[in-house]
Amino acid sequence: MSKLETNTIDTVSGTSTLQVGSTNTSTITLGVSGDTINVPSGVTINNNGTQTGFGGTNTPNFHAYLNGDQTLASDSATKINFNAESWDTASAFDSSSNYRFTVPSGQAGKYFVYSTLYFESYTLQIQNTKLIFYVNGSSTGRIAGRNSYNAVNLSQSVIHGSRVLNLSVGDYIEVYAEFGASSTRTIAGDGTTGDTSYFGGYKLIE
Repeated sequence: MSKLETNTIDTVSGTSTLQVGSTNTSTITLGVSGDTINVPSGVTINNNGTQTGFGGTNTPNFHAYLNGDQTLASDSATKINFNAESWDTASAFDSSSNYRFTVPSGQAGKYFVYSTLYFESYTLQIQNTKLIFYVNGSSTGRIAGRNSYNAVNLSQSVIHGSRVLNLSVGDYIEVYAEFGASSTRTIAGDGTTGDTSYFGGYKLIE
């Protein structure tokens, strides 16, 4: 192995393309730890290959769902026990006991979280359905359900909501539901596809 020391590498006169590496090359390394590689203003980088390690990724991310129905009492905020997962990149969602997502070590930042809750069909009145994201046991504010206010003989009610939350390591997020009715109501679960009542989220790239 030999070492080439120079200050500038340029194309030969009359050509405009510089090729680094050829038939014997498998890996090209630029710089060593602590170096800075500058790309000047006005330079365009074209990528037609596979890129890794650039721009960040929306991880950790997860999608949990209700595997089976859950019955709720009226006029009381109740935690939804999402007890199954479609994916969980950091194993940060607890689907067996606490039913919540906890921000893993080194992953503080802004998160987009979402949830949909499907109230099963009823012929009796159901009012003021609300979805609530809780952070560390405290409400972040109620999100009203669609077609839920003063709804008489409502066949069903679906709530969908989302939030952007600025979270620290160890913060945990849960989903609660609330409604007004004359008796208990049921949130519908799905044991196969997980697309009926669910809760998910991902870290935003900043």
